[in-house]
Amino acid sequence: MLVTTTPSVEGQEIERYHGVVTGEAIMGANVVRDFLAGITDIIGGRSSAYENKLSEGREIAIREMEDKARRLGANAVVGVDLDFETLRDGMMMCIATGTAVTIKNKL
Repeated sequence: MLVTTTPSVEGQEIERYHGVVTGEAIMGANVVRDFLAGITDIIGGRSSAYENKLSEGREIAIREMEDKARRLGANAVVGVDLDFETLRDGMMMCIATGTAVTIKNKL
């Protein structure tokens, strides 16, 4: 399945719009990861624990969005937007939203 942030696919004709599709992932953060991330924040550098969790959430949300698009008969999702939020109690949320379409000449 082709997934793109652009509203169209260059050189490809959109035959049909199936509608908006979304995928959501809510991930919990744990005490050990929070502690290690806090140390990283103090001494500087990147927090690989949180980066990995963000990456995992993004992959889950995109996969769920793709699955919903397939069920609608689409072969692509255009105009994809990813949103990340932090929730209470150390929870992180990733939402992927796009438009499920059928493109005429799939790449």
